Amino acid sequence: MNEQWLANTINELRRIGNDSQRFEVKEAKQSLPKSLVETMSAFSNSSGGFIILGISEKNGFAPVEGFEARRIQDALANECDKLTPPVRPQIEVIPFEESLVVCARVKEMHPRDKPCYITARGMYDSSYVRTGDGDRRMTSYEVDRYMEEHLQPTYDDDAVEGAELADLDAELLAGFVRRQKELHPRILGSRSDEEVLLDLHVVKRQGDALVPTLAGLMAMGSFPQKFFPRLNVTFTAYPGTSRTERVNDSRRFLDNQSIVGSIPVMIEDAIAAVVRNTRTGAVIEGAFRRDVPDYPATAVREAIANALMHRDYSPESRGSQVQVNLYVDRLEIINPGGLYGDVTIESLGTSGVSSARNQFLSNILETTPYPAGGYVVENRGTGYQEIGEQLRRALMPPARPHNSTVAFSLTLDRRRVAPSERKNGAAGGVDDAILDYLAKHSSASMAELVSESGLSRSSITSHVRSLIESGSVEPMEPPRSPKQRYRLVR
Repeated sequence: MNEQWLANTINELRRIGNDSQRFEVKEAKQSLPKSLVETMSAFSNSSGGFIILGISEKNGFAPVEGFEARRIQDALANECDKLTPPVRPQIEVIPFEESLVVCARVKEMHPRDKPCYITARGMYDSSYVRTGDGDRRMTSYEVDRYMEEHLQPTYDDDAVEGAELADLDAELLAGFVRRQKELHPRILGSRSDEEVLLDLHVVKRQGDALVPTLAGLMAMGSFPQKFFPRLNVTFTAYPGTSRTERVNDSRRFLDNQSIVGSIPVMIEDAIAAVVRNTRTGAVIEGAFRRDVPDYPATAVREAIANALMHRDYSPESRGSQVQVNLYVDRLEIINPGGLYGDVTIESLGTSGVSSARNQFLSNILETTPYPAGGYVVENRGTGYQEIGEQLRRALMPPARPHNSTVAFSLTLDRRRVAPSERKNGAAGGVDDAILDYLAKHSSASMAELVSESGLSRSSITSHVRSLIESGSVEPMEPPRSPKQRYRLVR
């Protein structure tokens, strides 16, 4: 903060005509306004902000005549001790238009220190967040979500009242236990199936019975919604760009489905709903034809899996579902509960940081098999990176995340039609297309060339042989090697 910064800030506030999300301006001529401590709480619990004292908003953001900057600076410093945890802003007295102004920068607190509240009024009555140009008192639900950051939540380890071992899908259960024993033979190989399920918190023992945990039921239950009707996925296809827009026949929805079942089943059914309501085009690059859907299935799968794995499963949120909303221009996946732990919007997809709100569920899903093969998640903090890579390959912009205390959403913009796109297969120039592909990649297998081209394996094999004979391409392995790859001859 300095004179130039303050001048630029006041000019911007004069232009918009009021306070903003990051700036709170007060006259404070005689004393500090009582609401200022609420603003410090709000900035601390949100993304931080600046407090500017000695400026009159109602007079066009002009300096306040007779403002005693030094006295107000001391008063502001004392006000910070009224909060828990105490706020320690950077406070400066800065000249502005022949007057002195008090400026304070309040930084966002670490998640483990939130919520910041007014000590005398208590946590649930005086924790605030910044919304627009004002401060809003947090709900009890929001306060509880912040408190989760102090200790690891264990809601996913709750035993489900009324549930039995028979409520778990026997096929998924068998695949899960088998995989765990394969991965950890020294630890789990000699244990009984029952012991494995107990050790991994799929079930809990209550008397003589084994009762599924919430994590076990959601991951491998035959019908979890028997016990939690709203722990499901809703899919809605809207005809326009908003929920209220109606097109042509005035239908509110083009498709509307409540998706139930275990997490792997809900993921597959949600993907099917997206595919059913979108189109697949083809991009032509040289002689290669590549199918590109509006939304890549792998990216959609990762986004929905993350939403179901990281959502809030606390009792207060068990009436809220994961939403998959399809508009004409975008796909939105929304889950209850914001980002957890040290994960931030900025660190998504860059650092590999992974903080699991639901640690038992995350561990279970890592080896929960899909009915058609594979496993639900990798649980390595790379899911967002995979989404980004799939979108890039599909010629789409990066996903747009939005985070709040109560929800997290991920928006995928619909793929734009590429200039080279057409429905028909490519013709001619196959040799040039192969050479162009190898020039952009260090090497390629026959399967990769077939996949990229959309041509038959026999056709691609014939062209590769021709290029080898001409000395343009060379194999990297001995003949008939299953690891065979090809590269350009340098």
